[in-house]
Amino acid sequence: MAKRDYYDVLGVPKNASDEDIKKAYRKLAMKHHPDRNQGDGAKKSEERFKEAKEAYEMLSDTNKRAAYDQHGHAGVDPNARGGEGFGGFAEAFGDIFGDIFGGGGAGGRRGGQQVYRGSDLSYSMEITLEEAALGKETQIRIPSWEQCEICHGSGTKPGTSAKTCTTCNGAGTVHMRQGFFSIQQACPPCHGSGKIIAEPCTACSGQGKLKKTKTLEVKIPAGIGEGMRIRSAGNGEPGTNGGPPGDLYIELRVKPHEIFERDGDDLHCTVPVGMTTATLGGNIEVPTLAGKAEIDLPESTQTGKVFRLRGKGIKGVRSSYPGDLYCHISVETPVRITEHQRKLLKELDESFRKSGDRHSPNAKSWTDRVKDIFK
Repeated sequence: MAKRDYYDVLGVPKNASDEDIKKAYRKLAMKHHPDRNQGDGAKKSEERFKEAKEAYEMLSDTNKRAAYDQHGHAGVDPNARGGEGFGGFAEAFGDIFGDIFGGGGAGGRRGGQQVYRGSDLSYSMEITLEEAALGKETQIRIPSWEQCEICHGSGTKPGTSAKTCTTCNGAGTVHMRQGFFSIQQACPPCHGSGKIIAEPCTACSGQGKLKKTKTLEVKIPAGIGEGMRIRSAGNGEPGTNGGPPGDLYIELRVKPHEIFERDGDDLHCTVPVGMTTATLGGNIEVPTLAGKAEIDLPESTQTGKVFRLRGKGIKGVRSSYPGDLYCHISVETPVRITEHQRKLLKELDESFRKSGDRHSPNAKSWTDRVKDIFK
């Protein structure tokens, strides 16, 4: 397949400035970098990344760009020209490498120092099924950082001051060259701050901040499920050198319920029913998360019968209507009966036996199947 025009690949006109070419490449490289694209579109993104890389290699070099403008792809054939002139590419790649992997690059500095985003924090919260279904507003206490009142955030002992790092000259970053590539990283002696503190503040140990706790208002949306997370933007750890703070992720754990089990937006519960009620039928009350409901139990209801109550489940956070409640009937056998009750049951049993098998169709069917097995 014929190669696309390098200017078309980067989306710039042929009279574009070096800075415009660099900006276009940085944008494409960050968009299509393999570490940022996984799954079905990974292969296509990788191809676009390589294509943009090659285009920038040529157009960022003055000599190669002139040869390309005059002779097209033939003028910059790598088999004929070798691997020279990667200076501009290496510089831009170093910046982009830093942007993608947290180094900051040219756009991540403030006052000549390396800027770092704060780490995210995780908080585990346990709630009841009712709170998950109906939502809740609550408060939590989380660790936070406040400026040290002794050094006023400088990290230095009162009466002293920090000195400019001689390794990075206050930039907070150093460059390492490996072949064609120039990789930017935080300065090891000053850890990216650009300053060396000879006498740190004893109150904060030179950090310029102290660990405290703060109270946050948290709104739990109705219908949230087990393991879902709520993001509280900006409430993670603070950034370095004025970098943005991280986020707080509140992970929800739902306590086991005494009656209900949740299955997506549906609820299930077991309803014990007395033998007489199951036999004669009638209305019975069943619990729901919103109160009580009634089921019209027909005569001769058996254990395992399921009644569905529409709309009595949970309306999930991404659902347009609530789920259902499934009531599973469990017929109870009487316990601790009196002698009088025992006598009545025996009389009833005798009456059933005289009537044949019509009162126990399931038992007769099961007995017949067993006889067939042992013939």
